[in-house]
Amino acid sequence: MLFLSLLSVAAVMALLWVWQTRSGRADWVDVFWAGSIGVLALAYAIFGDGALEKRILVVLVAGTWSFRLTHHLAVRLAGHDHEDGRYQAMREHWGRRAPFWLFVFFMGQALIAWLFSLPAWVVANDPSGQLTFWVGLGVMVWFVSLAGESLADRQLAAFRRDPDNRGQVCQVGLWRYSRHPNYFFEWLHWFSYPLIAMGAPHQWIAWLGPVLMLLFLYRVTGIPYTEKQSLKSRGEAYREYQRTTSAFFPWPPKQ
Repeated sequence: MLFLSLLSVAAVMALLWVWQTRSGRADWVDVFWAGSIGVLALAYAIFGDGALEKRILVVLVAGTWSFRLTHHLAVRLAGHDHEDGRYQAMREHWGRRAPFWLFVFFMGQALIAWLFSLPAWVVANDPSGQLTFWVGLGVMVWFVSLAGESLADRQLAAFRRDPDNRGQVCQVGLWRYSRHPNYFFEWLHWFSYPLIAMGAPHQWIAWLGPVLMLLFLYRVTGIPYTEKQSLKSRGEAYREYQRTTSAFFPWPPKQ
């Protein structure tokens, strides 16, 4: 099951790479990355050997997260006729070798999507159907993270729709307390799986979610590229925002 899931997501990403060579829109890999995790989680829930209660929870937790993020990213990208600045920067950096390195990048995204699907696999194969305190806590974390990420995305979208805010830095709502509240709640979501799978076989695998997500958000494709692009487009205003506002964890701004 795990081998077939890895092979399937790699094949989808390979086809997407072929499509982006003609369209010039490598940024759609983000949409397919989020969607792939949800599809794999659904497959684990259908074919898993765990208790029915845990497989239903996999669909609830992973399915809603994947659908919301996939829809959000797809709507955002469909509203632009040009590639996201992060991927334009990648093409410029790689130059003539960009097609090759983008293929490597897409295969890497396939592997990462598969790794992030493993927590759902652990839950879907948990033989215990007991709804313990830890299960309740995991569901509560899922609800808070989903609500927080949705709110952060809506606040940013509303700020960008106002023409008076063009070129300015969003500091309303949750964005007053964190430069990346959407990333924070995205990270928080991954604690749902190890909590729900507490005591399950291979439960340690479920902890890969929050650990890997923190690594990628802080060091790889999240905050570094986003902040570089924000500094390029907003300059000194964003530098002031960096000086006064927490990068990740929500915290009162510095005076």
